[in-house]
Amino acid sequence: MEIRRYVETDAQATLSVFLTAVTETASAHYSAKQIAAWSRPQERNLGAWNSARKSNTFVVTIGTEVAGFSDVSDDGYIEMMFVAPMFGRRGVASALLAHLRGTAEAAGTAELSTDASITARPFFEQHGFTVIAQQRPITRGVEMTNYRMTRKICDG
Repeated sequence: MEIRRYVETDAQATLSVFLTAVTETASAHYSAKQIAAWSRPQERNLGAWNSARKSNTFVVTIGTEVAGFSDVSDDGYIEMMFVAPMFGRRGVASALLAHLRGTAEAAGTAELSTDASITARPFFEQHGFTVIAQQRPITRGVEMTNYRMTRKICDG
């Protein structure tokens, strides 16, 4: 397993990871209508996807495959963390989170935060995040459920 910075040529692989994670893994907790509103595969294009990736986006590879990706903003916000279903339960997300934490800590950030899906909430809780609020954002006219979660970086 290797963690490296996202590069433009990762666009197709990371978009595929996102789409399969949402449509397969998250479908256990969200309705078909919610999954369609969240994934929107017909609206995705590689140029826009690539432009949305920030300097602190990281990719995990296993062999030649992109197994997952995540990001962290300068203020510690994790916008995306997705693992390809075929690489689930292999430590990919844990490795990414440890890397994000190190990146944020090196930048002097005191806290990590995220808006975790129902699917991701247990993972983040296992890694010391606590729920601050349950949220009901509207995505493409469809109500979703997620959780605002935070974790102090200095909490070991």
